[in-house]
Amino acid sequence: MRFATEPDYTHGQAGQTAVLLCNLGTPDAPTAPALRRYLAEFLSDPRVVEISPWLWKPILHGIILRTRPSKSAGKYASVWMPGGSPLRVWTQAQATALQAWLAAQGHAVPVRAAMRYGNPSIASQLDALKSAGATRVLVLNAYPQYSGTTTASVADAVGAWSAKVRHLPELRFVNRYHDDAGYIAALAGTVRRHWQANGEPDRLVVSFHGVPERTLHLGDPYHCECLKTARLLAQALGLPRERWVVTFQSRFGKAKWLEPATEPTLHALGAAGVARVDVVCPGFVADCLETLEEIAQEGREAFLHAGGKAFHYIPCLNDDAGWIAALGQIAQRHLAGWPTGAADAANNATEREASRQRALAQGAAR
Repeated sequence: MRFATEPDYTHGQAGQTAVLLCNLGTPDAPTAPALRRYLAEFLSDPRVVEISPWLWKPILHGIILRTRPSKSAGKYASVWMPGGSPLRVWTQAQATALQAWLAAQGHAVPVRAAMRYGNPSIASQLDALKSAGATRVLVLNAYPQYSGTTTASVADAVGAWSAKVRHLPELRFVNRYHDDAGYIAALAGTVRRHWQANGEPDRLVVSFHGVPERTLHLGDPYHCECLKTARLLAQALGLPRERWVVTFQSRFGKAKWLEPATEPTLHALGAAGVARVDVVCPGFVADCLETLEEIAQEGREAFLHAGGKAFHYIPCLNDDAGWIAALGQIAQRHLAGWPTGAADAANNATEREASRQRALAQGAAR
């Protein structure tokens, strides 16, 4: 096996602890060519599409990548931010804020944002951390609920990078925090603030990203963890059971997906005379196409067209201070036992410089 070229290693060199915050991914631009590259990578992942490649590749390359990119480009353009894709903007903001929060707690830990599909890639960010001296990396997923389609796919990407690296850093993974008290409190805080400013709805729709139903029967815990998150959120808000409903969005293909589906549910609520619904998406910690276009635009249209009177989309956690604190506490728990303090970093820098000077002296002696 050919291994990638790595930075020179000096015996006795002190290590560094780092955090890699991983989210799903995004195209580089709201254009058909950029969408084609992104979708080709995303939909080629066997964790995402569990169909034999012999059957799937002709469909993907012969039909989907010829038609879907141009349609999706317009949707992305409708939510694109000055700084780029909302998912990338908010994930980077979270990484920056998380690093600052950890620093305030005495942890000198660099935090980098990475995307499972698209840029910046997991491999490129791991390369950057390793080049900067990281010997311990906490892989922190931006997926509160575990799913093989997301969480496990990040582990696959880290593993693929690891297979090409000679001197591996220690690795830890945060697989889930669907019932974390800080996460639930941050979610409830965003909902309460929205209601304080806008009043309360007749019904709260708690929408999660959908997955094929067969994944549930094959042992994926995602469905159960979504239900628990919703139940804990409703409990924190003091909502009676009849005032909230769990749904699943973003269905793709002809297979049966988790139900009830979000858009048909919104249509049914509007047709049944429910005057106002609010929608919150706890499975997404950063706003993205699925929340800003699929829910805030298409979902709104479905509800109002069916007879509903008022539709409110409650934004994701994004860079909310309560969420950053909760994320920081999750990171702290998983960093336990690793040196992370400013004093550790200063000592590491001193040791690295001493090692460098010894190497120079040895070279001069020769």
